[in-house]
Amino acid sequence: MRVVAWPLASDTAPERVFRRLSERALALGLAPPAALVGDWFGSRAVLAPTLSAEPVDDAEAFAIPCQQPSVAVTSAPADAIGGGWFGYLGYGLTDPGAWDSPRRLPNAVWGWADHVLRQDRRGRWWFEALVPDGQPAPEQLAAELIALVDRGEDPPARPWTVGRLARPSAELHMDAVRACVAAIGEGEIFQANVCSEFSAPFDGDPAEVYAAGVGRLRPTRSAYLAGEWGALSSFSPELFLSRRGNIVRSSPIKGTLPRRLPEHNANARLLRQSTKDVAENVMIVDLVRNDLGRVCATGSVTVPELLTVCPAPGVWHLVSTVEGSLPSTVDDDELLAAAFPPGSVTGAPKLRALEIVAELEVTPREAYCGAIGLASPVAGMELNVVIRTLEFHGGTVRLGVGGGITADSDPAAEWQECLTKAAPIETLLATPLPTALR
Repeated sequence: MRVVAWPLASDTAPERVFRRLSERALALGLAPPAALVGDWFGSRAVLAPTLSAEPVDDAEAFAIPCQQPSVAVTSAPADAIGGGWFGYLGYGLTDPGAWDSPRRLPNAVWGWADHVLRQDRRGRWWFEALVPDGQPAPEQLAAELIALVDRGEDPPARPWTVGRLARPSAELHMDAVRACVAAIGEGEIFQANVCSEFSAPFDGDPAEVYAAGVGRLRPTRSAYLAGEWGALSSFSPELFLSRRGNIVRSSPIKGTLPRRLPEHNANARLLRQSTKDVAENVMIVDLVRNDLGRVCATGSVTVPELLTVCPAPGVWHLVSTVEGSLPSTVDDDELLAAAFPPGSVTGAPKLRALEIVAELEVTPREAYCGAIGLASPVAGMELNVVIRTLEFHGGTVRLGVGGGITADSDPAAEWQECLTKAAPIETLLATPLPTALR
């Protein structure tokens, strides 16, 4: 198999190209597009024009990304992606909770794309495809998609409607925080992530919400997947795993303060000086080092970035990076088994934190706190952490929010952090027709 690539003249914004692809899929009766927009594989955007994203058995969820052909990269650009497995891994894959009601979403979904539209770092678009040996390049498809990007017209906006947003109980969330602090005091755990769920009736196309959110929020690790099972519109700022060759990275986020108002800019400095937030971040860095150390070469796991303050929609975050080298005998299946679910949304020690979280939370986590991304035979694998993510299913949209709890967490402050994280997405949902498209 080989990669073929055609450059495009356009620098059209990714959300506009995504909307055109969505309209094309509807018109042709194709499966909807998938999208990764922000900072993915050293590119600004990777879009699958159509993707049959189907549920897979839990037992196969980690193995699917390993099912890839050998690909020769010759005339394609060095940062080409070509295609691969787009999908998500839901938190339910490793949730030890016993829940009364069945899950609304599958625990894992994957779909194979043999062609993509990619916007590189400089803003230039490429049509790229994986072509089996002996078969001709898809020139007609390339011409169609190049015309759509270079000269295509934006389709009319399809407004959505959202009913009254049901917020989770503040008191129940604070009770869970208090119980978590008590478990820490008793030596059960050092830290855990406690979450709650917002929900509302929804009528419309989730793809429109995603396009509007990308344009407004500019998230660094956004993703979109959809199928008959529902849709995920993720505005995540967090990298769970990146593997290029044998080098693997994880960039956990722990530590949050608001930045919506001008006076909140001072919070960047305060966040770095926060004893609670710094301790929380360092604990999770140690957990991620341990996770990667289970599969990486001995002595190869390092922390090249520690406690960097980074902006995200509505908030400042503390971000660190852990890196290691995988032996040639370790594949993505083993890597995912060692690292999933992400440490930043579980706690330390991880297994006991998973159990305590299941005892304290009112509803099960679905895709939320899992991972979305792409495994490419050319470019490797990248997955985000499924936070700041809207889950669409059965006429309802849901948003999970939460935060890390340590020994000195204040329940009221933790609840306020949930509201701060949810606010930009609440505002997005309340704007059914994006200003840029009016």
